[in-house]
Amino acid sequence: MKGKFVQAAAVVCAMAAVGCGQAPVASGPAQYAVLEVATTTREIPSNYSATVRGRQDIDIYPQVGGTISEVCVTEGQRVSKGQPLFIIDQVPYKAALQTAEANVAAAKAGVATAQLNYESRKELFAKNVVSKFDLTTAENSLLTAKASLAQAEAQRVNAANSLSYTVVKAPANGVVGTLPYRVGALVSSAMPKPLTTVSDNSVMYVYFSMNENGLLDLTRRYGSIDATLQQMPAVQLRLNDGSIYPEEGRIESISGVIDTSTGTAQLRAAFPNKNGLLHSGSSGMVILPNTYTDCIVVPQGATFELQDRVFVYKYADGVAKSAPIEIEKINDGREYIVRSGLQVGDVIVAEGAALLREGTPIVPKQAAAAAPAAQTENAKEE
Repeated sequence: MKGKFVQAAAVVCAMAAVGCGQAPVASGPAQYAVLEVATTTREIPSNYSATVRGRQDIDIYPQVGGTISEVCVTEGQRVSKGQPLFIIDQVPYKAALQTAEANVAAAKAGVATAQLNYESRKELFAKNVVSKFDLTTAENSLLTAKASLAQAEAQRVNAANSLSYTVVKAPANGVVGTLPYRVGALVSSAMPKPLTTVSDNSVMYVYFSMNENGLLDLTRRYGSIDATLQQMPAVQLRLNDGSIYPEEGRIESISGVIDTSTGTAQLRAAFPNKNGLLHSGSSGMVILPNTYTDCIVVPQGATFELQDRVFVYKYADGVAKSAPIEIEKINDGREYIVRSGLQVGDVIVAEGAALLREGTPIVPKQAAAAAPAAQTENAKEE
């Protein structure tokens, strides 16, 4: 009984609406925003994980053995080329140098004596006082004395070098790393761990890897590896805290060998480091710009995927018609760069492509907005 009452009420309401002259609203084609295809310029960045290294990270090893008698620097100190870092006990090396110098003096005396003997034998031989044998023996003794002197000189130079090596100096300008050895520690040239590391951080090298496809794309875009290095725009560095490093860098080298285990090639960018903000061993992200000129760009909302292919809907004759397109692999998450499939002047559905079907009637939003205005003008004329 209750159901019949509801049905009757619905019929009455419908008749009342007709009696008042209000006709039911007819649903027409759906309204969608459309976009006319045109060319533009886009710069889409690519991010690559990177490692920061000093221009020179030099491990410091002693060239002679002994105990450390003095540590001349502190960790993190900036040093200049030739500045002393460590001093190794010099006492035995000074004694060795004194011994070598004494041997040189003795060898010089031996040469002088042999020279006198040879000159004397030479005069006597000229007077037929001594035989040719005696003269030759004196000459050989002189040569032996000179050889002994040369050997003593070499030993003196070696001893002097060993003494100089007791002062371990910075091989380049840079910053001192950790100091695992202190005064009294026994060190040698065969030690497994360096005394410290001096990092030249006036210019920092930032290393990152690019897969083979990306490297091929760069080579095709610029023509060759050399042309790529010359023409590539400057790159940026995002630091570990998310901030952008204020100085721009340049890519200086691209490895010519693909690592078979990772399928990537290594690239190196150089960044100035005047303020010392970058530290060797830190990490970040290299931001590589990709500039496309006179390219066709479509919103990602205007596309849909089907069997690993990307499609858009072209607007023609009042209906949506699907069309496949090829896109660049690099994108910014909002737009696609279209390689092929669209031409300048084509009109595509700019949004909601995933909800459409082939041949769906649509009305462009701007056209739909103009329709009520036209109806209003007609009503005024009537």
